[in-house]
Amino acid sequence: MFSAIQSIDFYILDFLQTMARSGFWDKFFSFYTSLGDPFMFVCYAAMLVAIKKTRKDGIMVSCGMLTGLLLGELLIKNLVQRARPCWIKPEVLLLVKTPKDYSFPSGHTMTMTILTVILVHNHPKLGFGLIPAALLLAYSRMYLYLHFPSDVLAGIILGLAIGFLTIKLTPTVEKKIELRKEKRKFVPSEKQD
Repeated sequence: MFSAIQSIDFYILDFLQTMARSGFWDKFFSFYTSLGDPFMFVCYAAMLVAIKKTRKDGIMVSCGMLTGLLLGELLIKNLVQRARPCWIKPEVLLLVKTPKDYSFPSGHTMTMTILTVILVHNHPKLGFGLIPAALLLAYSRMYLYLHFPSDVLAGIILGLAIGFLTIKLTPTVEKKIELRKEKRKFVPSEKQD
């Protein structure tokens, strides 16, 4: 089963290498994929947290991304240990630096999906820009021969799950925080003579 999936994955990747490559797209996707690097996502979350109006969004995105880091990057990648396509076929000329971590799932795709789900849920109009941006980032990972299509699909599924779970749990966490604040308030007791 795994070998059949990998065969389909390579068929799609090799098709992209032979049919979809051009000088313009090489430059575009080499730059565009860097916008999904971990440092950039930390910057996006920090900007959201720094602005009072988007602070809640930033906290939600940060929590979602931290969950994705622990679950996707540290746990699943190291359990599955899937080699990247560029490791298996080193003869394919890479346009970006060869990644050192494993392939499954796509961390860039997962993290962008988490960010997109949360922000589009909180601000639906952002969907017109964020959804195409997320799909483009996912595509860039395959175009650049860094991930298999199944890695990208897994990143999307995991990102959707974490994003929606973050949205679902946020009201419960907010209530608990409010209750703790209420308990901490000092109410002076009346002295009786």
